[in-house]
Amino acid sequence: MLVMKSEDMPVVTIDPAHSDALMRSVTESIDLDTFDADDVTLLKQMVECLGDSRGLVRLRFAQTLGDIGTTATPLLVDALLHHPNPVVRRAAGKTLALIMDSTTVPSLLYALLNDEDTVVKGSAVGAMAKMGAASVPALLDILADPHRSESTKGHAAWALGFIGAEAAPFLEDAISSDSIDVRCAVVNAIAHLVQERGDETAAQLLIQTLSDPDPNVRSETASAIGKMAYLPALPHLITALSDPDGEVRRTAAVSLGKLGDRSAIPHLQALLTDKLEPVRILAKLAISKIENWEQDFRD
Repeated sequence: MLVMKSEDMPVVTIDPAHSDALMRSVTESIDLDTFDADDVTLLKQMVECLGDSRGLVRLRFAQTLGDIGTTATPLLVDALLHHPNPVVRRAAGKTLALIMDSTTVPSLLYALLNDEDTVVKGSAVGAMAKMGAASVPALLDILADPHRSESTKGHAAWALGFIGAEAAPFLEDAISSDSIDVRCAVVNAIAHLVQERGDETAAQLLIQTLSDPDPNVRSETASAIGKMAYLPALPHLITALSDPDGEVRRTAAVSLGKLGDRSAIPHLQALLTDKLEPVRILAKLAISKIENWEQDFRD
């Protein structure tokens, strides 16, 4: 497969009058139930109109192609991978997200990894996220690949978190991955599971990750627990206040402040003499937050 670069071919400007006339014709034929979804020439014209300069017009064509469904998939994949106009490539990715045809995952992955346009990359990974479980192995492979850029890994981590519950069957194995990036991303995906479904098995898996050998993963876990405000993790966060890594101690203190449980205060007070100033400052802020939360509750 080849991703076309914008300088490889001239970008043809779409005539707005042509787009409007085509949309009227398509809408009328759909309303009259005479639309021919097998008319490749017509579908190609619709795909070309994804390059219209008007956002609302692009949206209407994308929605219409999305309603047409998998018949349009090959043309959209071709546009995503080869079209010289990045606007069309972006819209093709977004339209594939509407169709949710899991067979397009390899093409979306290729666009994510190879397209020169950052918005196209975002459209591709957004579509992958909508595909759910079908995209998870590819996303985990990206995270495990030391040669991938941080921005690409960030896209993959976001998509994995978005997928949420559908990713569950993959997460228990992935949390033991040799890749730190994979484990960090899986932490956030597990946190989504707990928030979405109140999944206690996932919650326990998350708590266990507070003992991960890598401080980055432990810190990510402490942060995720705080965002979830998951009170059963309180004693484990208190234990994390004694972590040898300062960033983990700092993150655990912040998360305890978010949990708002007064039993954490004596343990946070012990950090007021920590050797690292950021830890001392955030421990003090966490104590203040808990005390203020109690006062607000009484008021």
